[in-house]
Amino acid sequence: MPPPVVWQQRWHPLREEWVLYTSHRSGRPWVGDTHKAAEVTPPHFDPTCALCPGVKRLQGENPPYTGVYGFTNDLPCFSADAPAPAGGEGFYQVRPATGTAEVGCYSPDHAKTFVDLTDAECRAVVDFWAERTVALGARPDVEHVLIFENKGSLVGTSNPHPHCQIYAGNLIYGFTAAEVASGRKFFQKTGRFLGQEILAREAEGPRVIAQNNAWLACVPWFARYAYEVFILPKRQVSSLVDLKPVERFSLGLMIREVATRYDNLWRMPLPYVMAVHQAPADGEDHTTYPFHLEFHPPLRKPDTMKYLAGPEIGGGSMTNESDPDTKAAELRAVSSVHYRKLPANYAKQRE
Repeated sequence: MPPPVVWQQRWHPLREEWVLYTSHRSGRPWVGDTHKAAEVTPPHFDPTCALCPGVKRLQGENPPYTGVYGFTNDLPCFSADAPAPAGGEGFYQVRPATGTAEVGCYSPDHAKTFVDLTDAECRAVVDFWAERTVALGARPDVEHVLIFENKGSLVGTSNPHPHCQIYAGNLIYGFTAAEVASGRKFFQKTGRFLGQEILAREAEGPRVIAQNNAWLACVPWFARYAYEVFILPKRQVSSLVDLKPVERFSLGLMIREVATRYDNLWRMPLPYVMAVHQAPADGEDHTTYPFHLEFHPPLRKPDTMKYLAGPEIGGGSMTNESDPDTKAAELRAVSSVHYRKLPANYAKQRE
């Protein structure tokens, strides 16, 4: 067994910042709030859900859709009609938030999550993401297409219906901007792609939790959260637009496997924030951008949150009270078949 990761800082090559590791603190006495993710059985259709087929929304009505369905958010954070703001000058700058925001429903079935999607449905989701990236990225008022999923009430999702959100505006989000810079800097210095460098190092280590023909999933060496997972492409690509049809298909299957392993970890629906990290759509050369997906679960134990408190909010640097190697081993050890589909005595058989 390797020694625990204690009093150590690791460099995050994508964000170019230090992450503090204190795995000896993971078992410290905890008398604070606990929040276990609830095992709920939602109905397959909810007439009060604004994302279900045939339901009226704040603006408009959903058709009786049968597959992936997308629409413009009724309350978008960007707008093509954003007015020029008054005020502002060289120090206190201001600008309109142009663009749009969309919602993408994975399935008409209100009770599903990504773990319940069929192979074809998984592929349809990724195809939808790629199609929307092309369409939205072509707009003159859009410089970045950010696709993300908030799963579970513990990360603030307002609706359990299986869905993602797409923010497409003139704002290049901060983590993406940092990855643009780090990818370019690494290539200029070494002639190699930063994302593929990370892939090569993770592929040889103990932090891989799953892989297929085109993708590798791991808890990265520089993970900021206990059960953080990256999905890395096995060749250099910069965005969803660059993926071949077979790569889109296998990406959907890998997302489902990561979500399944999360649920199997403690045999409950594990909440997470998932984000697609892809190059901006600002017309610049982004061939060195390190495309990948990131999963950030807020729980470090079945009922204990990883709170962002003094060091993170006050200090601005992340502290991880775990060892990425150990957490990867936990995720790798569970089944890739969802626990609801396993024999009732499966857990006892593993003991």
